[in-house]
Amino acid sequence: MSSVFTSSIGKKLVMGISGLFLMMFMVVHLTVNSLLLVPDGGDTFNAAAHFMATNPIIRIIEPILAIGFVIHIIWALVLTLENRKARGSDRYASGNKSTGVSWASKNMFVLGLTILAFLVLHLAHFWVKMRLTGDDLLEHVTVNIAGVDTLVENSYALVNATFGYLWIVIVYIVAGVGLAIHLTHGFWSAFQSVGLSNNIWRKRFTVIGNIFAWLVGLGFSAIALLQYLFYQI
Repeated sequence: MSSVFTSSIGKKLVMGISGLFLMMFMVVHLTVNSLLLVPDGGDTFNAAAHFMATNPIIRIIEPILAIGFVIHIIWALVLTLENRKARGSDRYASGNKSTGVSWASKNMFVLGLTILAFLVLHLAHFWVKMRLTGDDLLEHVTVNIAGVDTLVENSYALVNATFGYLWIVIVYIVAGVGLAIHLTHGFWSAFQSVGLSNNIWRKRFTVIGNIFAWLVGLGFSAIALLQYLFYQI
């Protein structure tokens, strides 16, 4: 069993499975974030954030998600180093001029590092304050959840204030574009790694992946920009 995870195919399989898991998380995360655009003063978003913070299933999934990120990053590093070692001096001769290979596929590790840097900033802005340190902006407010008035943290106020800084919005826009480019290769590659892609489906997954990638990446970027332009309290 251990050889499965130490072989090149096994490592790519782990990368594919962890990548698919993270993409599902991004869909959920984008769906919740889209509630920031509901024009009700943040009540809908606060209700959703309260559900995500208190639901026991979500609390169990959180550490699994963190492990998924760590595994994805470590295996990406290992595979990148192995590929560089295998190519040896050939990579210097060919440079970045390989034909038939997308720019994203040739720069996945760099794109991944960029997304990782953004993720650290994102966690510092929100997760750390919401789960660990607290913040004055998180003062409790009352929202109606399923007909019941419920006291919840004002997560909307924290997000809205954060997106009031233009430099932060610019970082989110750049990160969203970087994520989209990363996913244009990562989407079909993940399905290929788990054995669900062939010559026919490779083309289909490429098209579907491009649509998915830009919807997700530009979705996160647009939410930050719209918050800055139209939703400042």
